[in-house]
Amino acid sequence: MTGDCSKTTSNIPSLPMEVDTAFLRSLRGVLKLAEMGTMFVAFVCFAVASRPKYIAATCMEFVITFSLLLLYTLKLNKKLTLFFWPLVDLFNSLFAAVFILILSLIAVSTYTVTGTLGGGIVGFIATGLWCVDGCMLFKRVTFNQPRTAATGTVK
Repeated sequence: MTGDCSKTTSNIPSLPMEVDTAFLRSLRGVLKLAEMGTMFVAFVCFAVASRPKYIAATCMEFVITFSLLLLYTLKLNKKLTLFFWPLVDLFNSLFAAVFILILSLIAVSTYTVTGTLGGGIVGFIATGLWCVDGCMLFKRVTFNQPRTAATGTVK
C-alpha cells in the first residue's frame, strides 16, 4: 500500500455555470451597474465624512443590488424558482428609492462636512436610477395574464 495522496479523484460532476453577458449589456443591466456605482461613490463620500449610519445604509443597498445583479447574470433566477424575482426586484427598487431619498434629504439638510453633501447628492442620482428601474420592472411584471399577451405579441 502506497500512501500517495497526490492523486485524488472526485466523482462529483461539475455543473457549468451559465453567465448571461447579454444581461450586462441590456438597459436593465446597465441600470444595475449604474446603481452599484452611485452607491459605491456615496459610500466613499460618507466614509470620508465619517458618518456610520449613512455608511451602513449605502453599503446595504450596494450589497442588495450586487446580489440581484449576480442573480440575473448567473441565471440563478431560472434555478431558484421559489420567488418571483422580477417582483422582488421591483419591491427592492421602490424601497431603495424611498430609503435613499430620505437618507439623502437628511444628509443634504444637516451636512457639516463636504463628504456628507456629496454623498447626499449622489444619493439623489441613485434614487432617480432606482425609480427608472422600478418603472421598467412595473411595465414588465404582469399579474394573471399569459406571457404572450403581456409582451404585446398575440398568437
